[in-house]
Parts: sequence; C-alpha cells; structure tokens
Amino acid sequence: MSGQIVQKAVSVSTAVPIGIAVFLRDIVFPPRCAHCHCLTGRHGGLCPPCWSTMRFIERPFCEVLGTPFSHDLGPGMLSAEAIAHPPVFDRLRSVAIHEGIARDLVHDLKYRDRTDLAPMMAGWMVRAAAQALEDCDMVVAVPLHRTRLFARKFNQSAELARHVARLSGRPFGPLALTRNKRTAQQVGLTANARALNVRGAFNVPEGHSPQVFGRRIVLVDDVFTTGATVSAATRALKRAGAFDVTVLTFARAVSGPI
Repeated sequence: MSGQIVQKAVSVSTAVPIGIAVFLRDIVFPPRCAHCHCLTGRHGGLCPPCWSTMRFIERPFCEVLGTPFSHDLGPGMLSAEAIAHPPVFDRLRSVAIHEGIARDLVHDLKYRDRTDLAPMMAGWMVRAAAQALEDCDMVVAVPLHRTRLFARKFNQSAELARHVARLSGRPFGPLALTRNKRTAQQVGLTANARALNVRGAFNVPEGHSPQVFGRRIVLVDDVFTTGATVSAATRALKRAGAFDVTVLTFARAVSGPI
C-alpha cells in the first residue's frame, strides 16, 4: 500500500486525538516491511529477515572514502585508493553496500515513486553521518536538471536530503546548488565517461553564494558508484567557497571482497 495513503490516513481529522488516529490507521493499513511487505510491528522499517540481509557499513572503514575494512587497522586509517587518488570532497559516508535489499530500496524510491521510503532511509543516513551533520551548516542535495525533474516529477536525492535535514535539525538548501547542463544517464558509462558527462554540470547561483561561502556542507545523493557526480557537485560548491564537503549517500558500490 502506498506510503502516501498511509500518511493521509494518519491525519484523518484534527478533531480525532492522534492516538486514536494512529490506532485506526494501523487497523486499516497495518504496518508492513518496507521491502517484502510482510506484517511487522511498526511502519517505516524492515522485518527481521530483510534486516539481517542488509550489509550495513560500520567501522572499521576508511576515514575519507568510507570503504569498509575487513579488519581494524587502527584509528584514522585510510584506504590505498584514498591515498593514491584523494577525492575533491572531504569525506564520504554511506549506510549500506549497494546490493540486495539496499539496491532494491534505492530503485523503489527512484523508479517506482516510493517516496514513503525516504524518511526511513534518511533516518539511517543521519546515523551514518552523525558527526558530519552535527558539524555542518547546511544540507544540500545533488540536483536534477529541470527537464529531467519535470519528467520524473521529483528528485530522489532531494527527498532524502529534506528528511536528513529535518531529522538532524540542520538547514536544507534546496536552491544552493543547481544543475545547469542536461547530462546523459550515468548508468552503463565507464568511470572516465561518467566524469566527462558531468564536468561543469553544476553551479552555485550567485544569489546563494553567501549560504555556501566558508560553510561546512553535507551533500546528499542516493548512491555512490564511481563518485563522478558528487565530485562534480563538490567542485561547484568549493568554487563558491565551501570550506568542507561531506558526501552522504544511502548506498555505495564496493568492488572486490570485503
């Protein structure tokens, strides 16, 4: 059942006490797993079997790229990739490996209009980047070009960023970063082709530069693959004077065994 319908059921009437409204909602729309839809104890969560298959990213991991380590190498350790090819952003944090249920949740949000998943996913993202969010001045989403936004009707990254900002109590800057070039879909492109595809695609509008200059920014996207998109977005933020940029995604691709 659509999350939008569930949310409407909660606000049946302002004259009905919230406890009764929630009780009635749960009778009409009982809580179900966000992935397999089996009955659960509460809305906006996963059942135990689905939860157990999620590959959450926990410490130890690379302090810069957030790449999980197979064993603890000590505090502050960096991966070989972070040392050899330092990213333009300051750090990356993600909730889970982009496979299985995590990949399905991303696809459901992005391609099946499951915007009801965004609050749940954002809650996990807030936990994954707790320190960065505590220190940041603003949450910004990787934007869509206006023509793609018109076709898709919503930006999944903006939905996640909006809820991340709300849950963390940080300002959300929906207009602080724009996409001024319509690019081809990144899916199926090589790493070099992805980087060329999004080169110069982002910009901080002149009127929003004061929001960015000297600030610590958390940049939200749904998935980190090669990093081409968030790197191009970070360059635009840094050109506008951003002091620090943390990239926060729900899922991230990892090559090789962990």
